[in-house]
Amino acid sequence: MTDWPQIVREHGPMVWSIVYRLLNHDADAADCFQRTFLSALELSRTETVRSWPGLLRRLATARALEGLRERYRQAARSKPLLADCAVSPATSQPAEAAQANELARHLRDALAELDDQLAQVFGLACVEGYRYKEIAESLGITVNYVGVLLNRARSILQERLRPHAPAAAYQQREARA
Repeated sequence: MTDWPQIVREHGPMVWSIVYRLLNHDADAADCFQRTFLSALELSRTETVRSWPGLLRRLATARALEGLRERYRQAARSKPLLADCAVSPATSQPAEAAQANELARHLRDALAELDDQLAQVFGLACVEGYRYKEIAESLGITVNYVGVLLNRARSILQERLRPHAPAAAYQQREARA
């Protein structure tokens, strides 16, 4: 019998960290946190879990990306009245903070548009900082394929974010002048 309270106590902080970093919203992260453990429960009923951390990382990333995609679809249906106004403590200038928040929003939107596997690999490698080997084990793919997927994801994201980069805006203004 699986000791779920122990699994949640032991791995809950990791799951919360993953979902909150990707979603950046308390209520969405809480829903995603619950869906992650529910998915783990359903999966554990049909097969033996070799690595709870690996499974929960994979499920948390997948559920958070689903949440991002849903948010993106809803945002396309209705325009929000106010933009996210969270100011990063790392930036001291309001313009820099606004620029960073804007770029983060564009990154979330671009991640929501990526293929599931590309988004998972990018999230685990670049957002969570996992090594290729850890990603390969949790997704059941080879280390080389992780590198290929990560390279594809970075290329796609770079292309989609290019119009939103601060340098691109400056270059566009200079070209017009």
